[in-house]
Amino acid sequence: MSNNDPDRPARDAGDRPERRGRFITLEGSEGVGKSTNLARVVAWLEARGLEVVQTREPGGTPRAEAIRELLLDPVVEEPLDADAELLLIFAARAQHLARVIRPALARGAWVVCDRFTDATFAYQGGGRSIDATRIAELERFVQRGLAPDLTLLLDMPVEAARSRLAERGGAPDRFEREHASFFTAVRQAYLARAAADPGRFAVVDASRPLAAVGDQIETLLDQRVAAWQS
Repeated sequence: MSNNDPDRPARDAGDRPERRGRFITLEGSEGVGKSTNLARVVAWLEARGLEVVQTREPGGTPRAEAIRELLLDPVVEEPLDADAELLLIFAARAQHLARVIRPALARGAWVVCDRFTDATFAYQGGGRSIDATRIAELERFVQRGLAPDLTLLLDMPVEAARSRLAERGGAPDRFEREHASFFTAVRQAYLARAAADPGRFAVVDASRPLAAVGDQIETLLDQRVAAWQS
């Protein structure tokens, strides 16, 4: 569920909007550089004197991080059912919202999150072929209307992203082991969501050099923050 007004702070019904912070998410498939660029977003905001809470999904709290470990564990003896995967993700999200995101926004902090519900529509909806209406039902139940104010979608061709991932090294987790067709479906789902909600999404060409990507993100932040404060 999207916030249809990009100039309205993320909030729930009945909250006091004058105290709300802003909610920014970074999205994208494996290997697109989310972690590096998330750090740049956080630094940009902190340089302007804002309180920033940096977090991630799945995860963000001790219990949610424990669920993350279950989701990423590549153990093959008991494959994780797609429906179980979906429910675990929303269980972690409910805890994350209750313990981190909503309290931070309520006190006026800005939350910057590595993935949020758009990832669920992309990975479990696109990649796992779970009906989007089922995901939307859980979104409504868990989030109660809360959505990001701005989503930066880092996009690049699947094979290029997979090459970057291979160069990074390390043992791949359960998602990183998926085939190229899975990530093609994930990318298509992300781009479809961005096209359907251009007021919230900004698509960033992550295939360019890191400095150029960061410069584009800062330009987008300049524009959006100026609009919010006008």
